[in-house]
Amino acid sequence: MAAHPADCPPQAGRGARRVQKILITGTAGFIGFHLARQLLAAGHRVHGYDGMTPYYDVRLKQQRHAMLLALPGFTATEAMLEDMATLETVAGDFAPDAIIHLAAQAGVRYSLTHPRSYVETNFTGSFNVLEVAKALKVRHLMIASTSSVYGANPEMPFHETDRTDHPLTVYAATKKAVEALSHSYAHLWELPITLFRFFTVYGAWGRPDLAYFKFTEAILRGQPIDVYNHGQLWRDFTAVEDLVEGVVRLLPLAPPVPAARATPVEGDSLSPIAPWRIVNIGNSDKVHLMDFIGTLETLLDRKAICNFLPMQPGDVPATWADCTLLQRLTGFRPATGLAAGLKPFVDWYQEHARR
Repeated sequence: MAAHPADCPPQAGRGARRVQKILITGTAGFIGFHLARQLLAAGHRVHGYDGMTPYYDVRLKQQRHAMLLALPGFTATEAMLEDMATLETVAGDFAPDAIIHLAAQAGVRYSLTHPRSYVETNFTGSFNVLEVAKALKVRHLMIASTSSVYGANPEMPFHETDRTDHPLTVYAATKKAVEALSHSYAHLWELPITLFRFFTVYGAWGRPDLAYFKFTEAILRGQPIDVYNHGQLWRDFTAVEDLVEGVVRLLPLAPPVPAARATPVEGDSLSPIAPWRIVNIGNSDKVHLMDFIGTLETLLDRKAICNFLPMQPGDVPATWADCTLLQRLTGFRPATGLAAGLKPFVDWYQEHARR
């Protein structure tokens, strides 16, 4: 993980010490677990809210939460975001300074067969979070979005100000809908909101449904791996440590209301009428899928047996983030190389996850 000089003086640090209590949805999930650990290590109090849904092995979620509960400053509630009464009570009792909303029904391909769960969790659940944030007047609401909202956009790298009018999956459509809904809340109630679009995150304690996890499992077992579009795919692979660092640095930078704005940052996605912006968090590079598999082969000291298949419905040939805005706002740009980023995952998998 490396920081690069910013194109202009970073704003990081503005109000950083004021944020002491942070409510995070999805703390039993892959990204939420890593984010909560980093915020707790920095001395913040964190309350986690997670539904423990069985989309993948709940035991992995329970292990993540157990590790967090062993740390000072962490408390948690197990409940669904659709349970508005519980969410209101928990948030009201905790009285957070900020909310980081990560919980979602994930998985692009799963949305092809289970679309209702995406509407209920991603949209209705996010609506409930927005209502709670509005009622509590939190200083900053951060919402996880995804590179999938760029859909069929052929122009790369993806910029936050690009049009995102053509989502290719229900998952992407629900995330795009949340972006639009959150803008209306920011405008109507001057609720400071930052959405961060992340790109193909990987790392230790990752989700078993993700390609790198399934690839590792199959390679070690001597089983074939499914390689879609005959390997002609490119992804902006992002180490989870870099994603978390980007979120932590954005946390104190709540978008200002229009009346309080100074000279805007070059290339900013800040709304002209609301305290709302979108920020990409990716590695600013597109890696060929076969190079990714080759890196795994080297780290595992095993060869992959590739089962080459056509493109999956709803998939895109490439993703590639422009992270200039993140760098200009915070002074940080993700730069973890693939081998350095995958090694912690491989080490963790061989020690903890291999069955």
